[in-house]
Amino acid sequence: MKRAFILLFVLLTIAFAGFAHTQSTKKNASSKPAKLETATFAGGCFWCMQPPFDKTKGVTATVVGYTGGPQKNPTYEQVSAGQTGHAEAVLVTFDPAQVSYEQLVEIFWRNIDPTQANGQFADIGRQYRTTIFYHSEAQKQIAIVSKQKLASSGKFKKPIVTEIVPAGPFYPAEEYHQKYYLKKPDHYKRYAIGSGRVPFLRATWGDNGKQ
Repeated sequence: MKRAFILLFVLLTIAFAGFAHTQSTKKNASSKPAKLETATFAGGCFWCMQPPFDKTKGVTATVVGYTGGPQKNPTYEQVSAGQTGHAEAVLVTFDPAQVSYEQLVEIFWRNIDPTQANGQFADIGRQYRTTIFYHSEAQKQIAIVSKQKLASSGKFKKPIVTEIVPAGPFYPAEEYHQKYYLKKPDHYKRYAIGSGRVPFLRATWGDNGKQ
């Protein structure tokens, strides 16, 4: 009787240890950090390109800055004067398990005028061009297909002129530009409307064209 009790105790101990190991493995697997990816878009004034991505579930971070030109560490004054070849852009970090790259490209289209070359709304110059900077071959193909789909949709009467080019070095803009819509909300709203962006988006997309 005593031997049977000891055997039962040993078996229960082994079973409990196995259960604890399984639970620990599941916990460790579920606690693994998400594999994040990056996307880069230029859509004119970067103040206006940060809010729509910040509001998107699955986007973990955004940074506005300069990319697409040869000069290293450009300043806002240099870029805005058209001296560096860079475009104002937003770097988006996202969790592809929560939001797809296709969805981010769609958000991009709905926040720009893709038919305006070398500028966006009141801002004129190559530094305000619209561009999708892809980080992989997969992103490139998604962007190309999305652009073709938009062009054939009949949404715009003019050609889609947004560029699709490889991503290069990205230089974060000065701190006062980051989350400008939160730092200076009144000025941001006046600019977004006064520049013509908000009226265009609302006329084109209706309620979906909100900033």
